[in-house]
Amino acid sequence: MTNCLLNSAAEVFGKISGVLTSKIALIVYAAIVLILLIVLVVRIAFNEQNRVSELKRWREARRENEKREDVNDLKNELNKKMEAIDFKVSSVISGLEEGIALSEVTPMAGGDGKEKDEEEREEREEEQTEGPLEEGGSRFYMLTEIDKSYENYERPEYNENIGLRELCEEFRKFSAGELKLYYDIEDIRRFIGAMAVTKLIILQGMSGTGKTSLAYAFGEFLRNKTVVVPIQPMWKERTDLVGYYNEFTKKFNETTLLYKMYEANYNEEIYVTVLDEMNIARVEYYFAEFLSLLEIPNPDGRNLDVVADRREDDPKLLQKNGKLRLPTNMWFVGTANNDDSTFSISDKVYDRAMVLNLDKKATPFEAEGSSMKISSTHLTELMEKAQREYEISDRNVRRIKKLDEYMIKTFHITFGNRIMKQIRSYVPVLVGCGGTEEEALDDILSRKVFRKLESKNPVYVKQMAEGLCGYLDELFGEDKLPLCKETVRLIEQNV
Repeated sequence: MTNCLLNSAAEVFGKISGVLTSKIALIVYAAIVLILLIVLVVRIAFNEQNRVSELKRWREARRENEKREDVNDLKNELNKKMEAIDFKVSSVISGLEEGIALSEVTPMAGGDGKEKDEEEREEREEEQTEGPLEEGGSRFYMLTEIDKSYENYERPEYNENIGLRELCEEFRKFSAGELKLYYDIEDIRRFIGAMAVTKLIILQGMSGTGKTSLAYAFGEFLRNKTVVVPIQPMWKERTDLVGYYNEFTKKFNETTLLYKMYEANYNEEIYVTVLDEMNIARVEYYFAEFLSLLEIPNPDGRNLDVVADRREDDPKLLQKNGKLRLPTNMWFVGTANNDDSTFSISDKVYDRAMVLNLDKKATPFEAEGSSMKISSTHLTELMEKAQREYEISDRNVRRIKKLDEYMIKTFHITFGNRIMKQIRSYVPVLVGCGGTEEEALDDILSRKVFRKLESKNPVYVKQMAEGLCGYLDELFGEDKLPLCKETVRLIEQNV
């Protein structure tokens, strides 16, 4: 009996062992393990998500606390400034009553003193912000002081005999002899020629080629210091350039540019304003109103908004509608760098400006020269005279027309009325400065027309580059337009 039970138990155990070691059993085991792994992975993922959510909530709470601390810091700083204003009001008012001379306020100049001039400008703006709160005083302190200084103004003696060619040569010699700044005569001619075309000139090139110093040297040559306005990355509107009305102090925060624009309306000096690193902010934003005004043919219609209305004690040259006439004797010179820290300049700006590329340093040379006073009236007369005497030839007009037809057919690029007007203004003045008509055409076509190829399909431009350069040689003569061909070749190489 006992043996039978043992045999039965052994048989049952054998069957169970066979089932447990069968293929089906192994599949079941694998499925169970897989399910356990899936459950484990899901649990780990769920825990990680909870951890990330908790970390995110912690960071948001931390940022909120930091914001609250920043607000509290700003409140404390504002309270300190309010206390400082209360303390300084009496001393500022007494200082004004004693007659603070405006001549002590030095406008920003170029060159090595740029940082010092910027500090002085900030100090003046701070004085206006914290300054006079007396009733009855003009909201434009600096501009009304200009009115006073010009009450007994006498026109200085200007050099009325100098011509365009002599002007370029004397400026170049003065820069080299007095300032140790060296420029090729071609770049000087292009700079003066650009002034005949537009009030906005853009200087491009590598750092150290003398973009800012060229405009600075021209102001020193004319004995009227160049104003350098360092553009700030956050600038977005014209108030960043000309200032704004402060509701707290009831005064207008006047900038150096506004000061010089107002002063320029009183005299015939040639004013040069440098927009330093102009594309570190979007030119189309902060300079938009200037771009629109400079397009108006009649200078009397170029009136810049300053305030909403005019008060009885406002500066004399401020119009009834609170506008200020944009002076005809002021030129804006923008310096532009092309790197990761700057914005690209749009076609809207390029089309309205004259572009000069300063790609290399000139060879130093010995020269002696002296500065001289030249009126903007005389400079304008010289340019108009050159445009009459050296009017572009009919032959080159026909060539330009054929080139226009070729560019429209091949690249869908046209000259347009604006570019043709600029060509007719620029070429004669460059000839009057000592250049040739072909040099002038080569320069302005490369900057105004062939630059537009950069916006076209680069592969297509590369395919058509050889034919375009051949057509230029056929139309104008072999190698008569080297700058235009160089522009095309550079675009071709960059593909």
